[in-house]
Amino acid sequence: MSLALEALWWDAKGDWEKAHRCAQERDDLAGMRVHAYLHRKEGDLSNADYWYRRCRIASPKGSLEEEWETLAQSFLLQS
Repeated sequence: MSLALEALWWDAKGDWEKAHRCAQERDDLAGMRVHAYLHRKEGDLSNADYWYRRCRIASPKGSLEEEWETLAQSFLLQS
């Protein structure tokens, strides 16, 4: 399982801290993308926006649940 997918798994289990540690372990696009999502979920929108910019995408306008689902599906397809 990729670290990005593991981060989403921990997030779904309610452990934001473990999810955040997984997202930070690699400075790749997937890790940065989950990092952005996690800070958005945390409510730290300026930090989330920083990570979205690093991914070269706009901050999503949909729900956190929709973003989580999109990320999980994307990472599962890459596995």
